[in-house]
Amino acid sequence: MAAQRVLIFAGGSIDPSFIEEIHSDDLIIGADRGALFLVEHGVRPHFSVGDFDSVSPIELENITKHSEQMLACDAINKDLTDTELAFDIAIKQRPEQIVMFGVTGSRLDHTLANIHLLVKSLEQHIPCAIRDHNNYVTLTDSSITIQDQGFTYVSLLPVTTEVTGIDLTGFQYPLHNATLIMGQSLAVSNRLEDKVGTVSIRSGLLLIIQSKD
Repeated sequence: MAAQRVLIFAGGSIDPSFIEEIHSDDLIIGADRGALFLVEHGVRPHFSVGDFDSVSPIELENITKHSEQMLACDAINKDLTDTELAFDIAIKQRPEQIVMFGVTGSRLDHTLANIHLLVKSLEQHIPCAIRDHNNYVTLTDSSITIQDQGFTYVSLLPVTTEVTGIDLTGFQYPLHNATLIMGQSLAVSNRLEDKVGTVSIRSGLLLIIQSKD
């Protein structure tokens, strides 16, 4: 039976409080230094994957000892980032949801590449979210329910050239049959008025970023 959720912990910034969000039936994947974060916080990953070029030999030994499965690869001869390697494992589990932690940070190239993984997940019809201390990021090509999770803002950004037929309900600034074009900031810094809001679109791919300062 497929896991209800797969949680991926990568090597970016991770709030230690996120450990408390792990459920007993979650499948846990550590990517490179994210695996070290898990084992150092008493969590045994089901999979630890990557080239592990950001950990020391002693740390790698600790990861190996406390992981159910190790999937190490060469740091040079590989085509995917450690996070995407972990993501591909997650997709194969056919879970109800994937949540990625530690996939944002100072490397903008890695952050954007990881946001693009949301497209890959959407193509597989598996809901996916990126979570860090200040943001919760999701993607839709149809409709999505936005729960109030304590963030201040909800921003909508097109991932495709344009997104059409945008309807918002439960927001301070509603939209009806609106169009967003890539490069516009029209839908940045909206706010939920209720505990739940709904975003629906007719065409395109729309990124939904819940954020706080």
